[in-house]
Amino acid sequence: MLDQRKRIEVCFTPGEYAYYKDEFEIVVVIDVLRATSAMCAAFDNGILSIIPVPTIEEALEYKKKGYLVGAERKGQIVEGFDFGNSPFSYMKEEFRGKEVVLTTTNGTKSLEVAKDAETVVVGSFLNLTALSKWLSKQDKNILCLCSGWQDKFNLEDTICAGAISDFLISTGNFISIEDSSIAAKYLFLSAKDNYLGYLKSSSHRRRLKHLNLNEDIKYCLTPDQTDVIPILINGKLIKL
Repeated sequence: MLDQRKRIEVCFTPGEYAYYKDEFEIVVVIDVLRATSAMCAAFDNGILSIIPVPTIEEALEYKKKGYLVGAERKGQIVEGFDFGNSPFSYMKEEFRGKEVVLTTTNGTKSLEVAKDAETVVVGSFLNLTALSKWLSKQDKNILCLCSGWQDKFNLEDTICAGAISDFLISTGNFISIEDSSIAAKYLFLSAKDNYLGYLKSSSHRRRLKHLNLNEDIKYCLTPDQTDVIPILINGKLIKL
């Protein structure tokens, strides 16, 4: 009998996306520290839309046109821009009802890579349960695209992808066949009781800690702070 279950798989980095892209209708872009967490926080705070752009040059063009523009590279705000990708940047009153442009080291690059998929949504620990429940109702093949760090594997995105995979597999309607997905699930299972402790020695957490961004780290690793699901429509992220 033909297996009717849909697939949920994990792609570790944007550089590997080409190997997966034609098999999945839904792509979940994940950049836990901190782009996709900031995006979820922004929509939770009442932002209207976010235009993700891959380059600083494009971000500057929008800035010249008068847009609110954030830019981050290597964990820091790019000179000449007002904010980066800290979730706390987006909790200000002046962002409510506004359209914002954002470029980051990893997250906006992943969105650019995945933009031609049928459906692209944004995932993080912040919207983990709401997103997982929504995905479970879609009768589609789903790929979790981890943003990684400069096209290298990272732990926090993989663990978040593993959490989504574990939830979907537990419904009985999804299956994983790739080793990357199985590895992500087991990383999640070993980390789920203490994300902060488990990721203490992860490279990006060390990087951000060095930049005194501990509050950002704690916030981004705290699950289920919002039920918003950002979705990419015609090059803009809006609230689903």
